[in-house]
Amino acid sequence: MAMPLLLVALTLSSLPHTQSKLTATAAYYDKSCPPLKSIMRDIISTKQIEEMVALSRAHTIGFSHCKEFSRRIYNFSKTFDFDPSCNPDYAEALRKLCANYTTDTGMAAFNDVVAPSKFDNMYFLNLKKGLGLLSTDQALYTDSRTKPFVDLYAQNQTAFFQDFAHAMKKVSVYNVESAESKGGIRRRCNSFNNVNIY
Repeated sequence: MAMPLLLVALTLSSLPHTQSKLTATAAYYDKSCPPLKSIMRDIISTKQIEEMVALSRAHTIGFSHCKEFSRRIYNFSKTFDFDPSCNPDYAEALRKLCANYTTDTGMAAFNDVVAPSKFDNMYFLNLKKGLGLLSTDQALYTDSRTKPFVDLYAQNQTAFFQDFAHAMKKVSVYNVESAESKGGIRRRCNSFNNVNIY
């Protein structure tokens, strides 16, 4: 399961501090991982919009399982089969790729369809074409408050690199927990580390 970096960054920089728990419940996840509307509201309510948009670019590397974005490409609403902010050709390709995702849970797509292993500003160019895989990504371009930064980074890769480095430095040192009893640094964001209790 891919956890959008945007969500992780928000949890670290603008929401009440949460730590990597050694145990978790659905209620804890729901509180720690708010829905898209809440995410956008929290981004906009901070003074760090530009940094959050820059941090979202980390989605260039990696993939997301179909179940993470299936809502965008299947039965989106009574009016649309897929999310209208999604490029129609891209949506159709994802629908074909993920056709059996409920039985084959390993089905996944690259987060960046054009340059999945290169760290550059292609992510922002993709968003302008409706090629954002996750709804949290595409919302950065459809929301008028974050769109100017998508446009800036799509046009100016140097500005993106500078802002991303600055934002990552801030997030990396924010409220760091060092005591193992208070939590831990996960090796994989979607699973707990093995804990030897004997």
